Amino acid sequence: MLGASLISVPKLTLHTKHSMPPCDFSPEKYQSPGCPGTDRHSPASAPQVRELKSLAYSRVLEIHKRHLSPVETAYFQKPLLLHQGHMEWLFDSEGNRYLDFFSGIVTVGVGHCHPKVTAVAKKQIDRLWHTSSVFFHSPMHEYAEKLSALLPEPLKVVFLVNSGSEANDLAMVMARAYTNHTDIISFRGAYHGCSPYTLGLTNVGIYKMAVPGGIGCQSTMCPDVFRGPWGGSHCRDSPVQTVRKCSCAPDCCQANEWYIEQFKDTLNTSVATSIAGFFAEPIQGVNGVVQYPKEFLKETFALVRERGGVCIADEVQTGFGRLGSHFWGFQTHDVLPDIVTMAKGIGNGFPMAAVVTTPVKIAKSLTKCLHHFSTFGGSPLACTIGSAVLEVIEEENLQKNSQEVGTYLLLKFAKLRDEFDIVGDVRGKGLMVGIEMVQDKISRQPLPKTEVNQIHEDCKDMGLLVGRGGNFSQTFRIVPPMCVTKLEVDFAFEVFRSALTQHMERRAK
Repeated sequence: MLGASLISVPKLTLHTKHSMPPCDFSPEKYQSPGCPGTDRHSPASAPQVRELKSLAYSRVLEIHKRHLSPVETAYFQKPLLLHQGHMEWLFDSEGNRYLDFFSGIVTVGVGHCHPKVTAVAKKQIDRLWHTSSVFFHSPMHEYAEKLSALLPEPLKVVFLVNSGSEANDLAMVMARAYTNHTDIISFRGAYHGCSPYTLGLTNVGIYKMAVPGGIGCQSTMCPDVFRGPWGGSHCRDSPVQTVRKCSCAPDCCQANEWYIEQFKDTLNTSVATSIAGFFAEPIQGVNGVVQYPKEFLKETFALVRERGGVCIADEVQTGFGRLGSHFWGFQTHDVLPDIVTMAKGIGNGFPMAAVVTTPVKIAKSLTKCLHHFSTFGGSPLACTIGSAVLEVIEEENLQKNSQEVGTYLLLKFAKLRDEFDIVGDVRGKGLMVGIEMVQDKISRQPLPKTEVNQIHEDCKDMGLLVGRGGNFSQTFRIVPPMCVTKLEVDFAFEVFRSALTQHMERRAK
């Protein structure tokens, strides 16, 4: 294993039983922008190398402070300076290797720099980068045909755009143009984008702004069976259920009935008699992998359609086989949306997104009121990459891997809930898992952010990168590339368990 022997990795603490799994990839030497002496051909002693690395990192911090957004988004006290990626692995500027269990915010589905995706991208770059959709090109038509074949009738018309926010913007316009109504409902805890339009749909507090926006958007209670007022041990479509007890019969979920009453209350009090639509993620991503009762979406979709609205499934994080049992998250709820939005995993990190809807009813409604256009949406390069991603998912059985390895991951990490009182809930489906941290299981109050931050740092120091979510940043999001193996899950489990053990030791002092 060349890479495993030549590159340095973060040292594991004494608590960690498993060493980092091998990797047969060796990264290139990092070169800092505008920092002399970091050229790969410059010989230097070990002390000189350390000094140059420090200078290189300082240079990046200086550029970031002077020229990039002042809004703090970077993870960790000392943000990672990443340099190269290979499948489920990331390498920083110092050559340290990390197991990526966040996938660039649930984006790198088939693996960093997947060789097939990289090869077709390079080939297309030499042929044609961009024409805009005012001209035809075969990669766009080939991709539209491949993507639409993966969706059930009548979801067969594809609008290609650049990001999840843009896709949801367009879906909002479609819903309103088709219905001639304004009000759109979304869940509290929902994340549908950060554009001025979609911020009305997004209901995670840290993304809200003290400026007008999101006209006609109304929130409704999220049917969270762990943190919400109702929930029990049979509610979720997941191998792991909440520890909250219930006395429901197998074919009757009281929590679902009570959450449906809350949704009806929203319809009766907060929106007009006729509405434009309802947005729902099949599983909430940014809010911490929150799942609803099994029948909830089926019943809410029916209620929305009674009011003349359309139902929109936001598959930006749940689509493309990540949930394992189905290719699309909405299929796990046995519903058929009127509009589906998708991004992130669609291009494995390339800026690409899509809206798919019905040909006669909804797609044609746009022709009555506007000329929709996206300069970069559906470019030859994007569509070539998108096609390669679909091919890799099929050829490498990544949906099946998401099901098998994801179930293994869920059941393994669920053991932490039994071992540590601060692990309140482990939930999810396929390779989309949330671990919610609490002060104790009785109160279910979120673990303070400072404590969650330290656990997060400890995982990073031991070579594991995970995400964060929840309104209080209290939930760890475990969403690795779909090529991940059980051996790597074992390593991640040992690292996470070690971080929790270290945290409990600090608490006891």
